[in-house]
Amino acid sequence: MSETKNELETLLEQAATEPAHRPAFFRTLLESTVWVPGNAAEGEAIDADSAVELQHWEKEDGTSVIPFFTSLEALQEAVSHEQAFVVMPVRTLFEMTLGESLFLNAKLPTGKEFTPNEINHLVSAESDPLSQQKVLEGGTSLLLSEVAEPPAQMVDSLTTLFKNLKTVKRAFICSIKEQADEEPNLLIGIEADGDIEAIIRQAGSVATDTLPGDEPVDICLVVEGEKGISHFMIAHITPFYERRWGSFLRDFKQNRII
Repeated sequence: MSETKNELETLLEQAATEPAHRPAFFRTLLESTVWVPGNAAEGEAIDADSAVELQHWEKEDGTSVIPFFTSLEALQEAVSHEQAFVVMPVRTLFEMTLGESLFLNAKLPTGKEFTPNEINHLVSAESDPLSQQKVLEGGTSLLLSEVAEPPAQMVDSLTTLFKNLKTVKRAFICSIKEQADEEPNLLIGIEADGDIEAIIRQAGSVATDTLPGDEPVDICLVVEGEKGISHFMIAHITPFYERRWGSFLRDFKQNRII
């Protein structure tokens, strides 16, 4: 990408590491124009009902996403061949792709995946990027909230652990409590392959050793498609750790290594 980043690119980088920047990122995103690999009829103003053909790219786990980019330079950095694209407002893109997963700045060092539920949340009138929700888990009503400033040492140490384990896909952090007037606990959610019990034991040991004082911390398994805590974390919380995409990201339609 060029040395001169636009405002959205700057906020994306800041939001990836500091939750305090996320409200500004979401606000700016919804007011932005983006570049989307695909084709549309020439000379036609694009709205949510326009006939456009947008590319799907396949992630290494086999799921597909619609990629979109903060600038033409970002798109060109992500692909090695000449690529047709459509330029449109983010709101238009979100409205015409409801039900799909999208990925901002796919294949670049800093990006953001948007699940269908998260997109619905963002385009709805009551959109609030700083998430707080009541969820029902095992018959118990729990209040989950985004953590504005997660413990930095714990996050750094867990990130190092997950990189070495290689089976962790994503990891999230939020606060959890049963009653509104209770002090919340930290909750770490882990999406992973393989021996999840061993991963949870190791993560629990690292979290306990790096948290200041005797703060309690809970750890849970996050599963794509499950309701309750898993849904909340995937739809509303930006992961603090995400396994990098491998070299097998393919053009979904042409099945070509790029």
